[in-house]
Amino acid sequence: MAEVLLFHHSLGLTPGIVAFAETLREAGHDVHLPDLYEGRTFPDIASGMEYVGEVGFDTILARGATAADGLPEALVFAGFSLGVLPAQMLAQTREGARGALLFSSCVPTSEFGDGWPLGVPVQIHGMDADPFFVDEGDLDAARALVDAAPGEAELFLYPGDGHLFADASLPSYDEPTARLLEERVIRFLDGR
Repeated sequence: MAEVLLFHHSLGLTPGIVAFAETLREAGHDVHLPDLYEGRTFPDIASGMEYVGEVGFDTILARGATAADGLPEALVFAGFSLGVLPAQMLAQTREGARGALLFSSCVPTSEFGDGWPLGVPVQIHGMDADPFFVDEGDLDAARALVDAAPGEAELFLYPGDGHLFADASLPSYDEPTARLLEERVIRFLDGR
């Protein structure tokens, strides 16, 4: 059983993210699901990012770090889109990290230190024509991370242009692709 700290995307803690966490729990894993928005949800990415602009990325990162306080060191950090920021930060900087799952986003490892930590496996999942993932540099950052951590890092590219394709509560949900992502994630967690 893995213990997972899962961060939501820019729309907030949607029913689809809650359902994703429940899928992991049903597979035998312990999932913590903090609300970085303190109860707020938004109808679209632009509105969610406007809120992030108001409170600041530093506040979102601090809320993510606070969510890890009091939890065991041996955590797998996971995040969807915006949630990748605290997940990747904690995976790179918190002692004892057991792995990272980065969905639809990845930032250069230099954002949080000198590179990806040795012995911390990572999976990165995104769609090959997602404008947020491809055009904003996330795919490049993902490929650089995989190149720097061979054998410990995997990049899964799926056909399509959906950004939040694994959130069943959104119109961008792609069920077959989301199921494949879930299978790969559960196998990853089973090995932790």
